[in-house]
Amino acid sequence: MSGTILSHEDLLNERERLHGAGKTLVFTNGVFDILHVGHVRYLKQARALGDALVVAINSDRSVRELKGLDRPFMKENERAEVLAALRAVDYVTTFDEVSPRSLIARLLPDVLAKGGDYTLDQIHGREEVEAAGGRVVSLPFVEGASTSEIIERMKKTGQ
Repeated sequence: MSGTILSHEDLLNERERLHGAGKTLVFTNGVFDILHVGHVRYLKQARALGDALVVAINSDRSVRELKGLDRPFMKENERAEVLAALRAVDYVTTFDEVSPRSLIARLLPDVLAKGGDYTLDQIHGREEVEAAGGRVVSLPFVEGASTSEIIERMKKTGQ
């Protein structure tokens, strides 16, 4: 099964449907500019925490604000399509703010997951999810599998 790309409103409706069916929704977010094995492992682990996984990606505008004018390498609609094709991903949405906090506060997922390169106190939306009775999980970081490291290796080898 592959995922569906949804607007925020459609995602909120889907959240209500899942909640009514007693299903657990897991939320994660990021840029996902160059998909690599660290992402794939992380998304599989996040999906295992519940019944459905939503991946919220930064818009192209917010990526430029976060990472610089030379990013993203892939457009947001392409990044969303690639993520939606992964078996572990049920839903993909895009957010335009630098932080996903407002989307998380509206959605209130049952589980908020981030990679191990974030400590629990660095995870945006943690307070809102925990206040609503949800849990926040920092998943293991895959050493050597980061977009920044891949970009640096490419620069060094001229590829």
